[in-house]
Amino acid sequence: MIRVALILVVLWGAVALLPTAQAEINKGAPKMMLEGGSSGPVPFPHQDHQTRLADCLICHQAFPQEKGSIEKLKSEGLLQKKQVMNKQCIKCHRAEKTAGKPTGPLTCNKCHVKE
Repeated sequence: MIRVALILVVLWGAVALLPTAQAEINKGAPKMMLEGGSSGPVPFPHQDHQTRLADCLICHQAFPQEKGSIEKLKSEGLLQKKQVMNKQCIKCHRAEKTAGKPTGPLTCNKCHVKE
């Protein structure tokens, strides 16, 4: 009887930790290189954004959490050119600056890297 109870406690603990483990699995790469069009690619510190923002939906409400999703949505006409940059990145960076918090770049050449 004690053995069965112990097994149930261990199984319950494993199930309770499953969402946490799943969240760790789906974090994506710590750093990414995003397609930046004719202005050049954008090195993106993904892990820094995760740490600062905590809620993935702040960004991922606009596009799925999968590699190439931004370009795919643009090619399908579901996401306008510069929409993510203007309505997500720059908007958030400006809000952080206004709030007196450390922020990311606000100008094109600070994000886009010409090769």
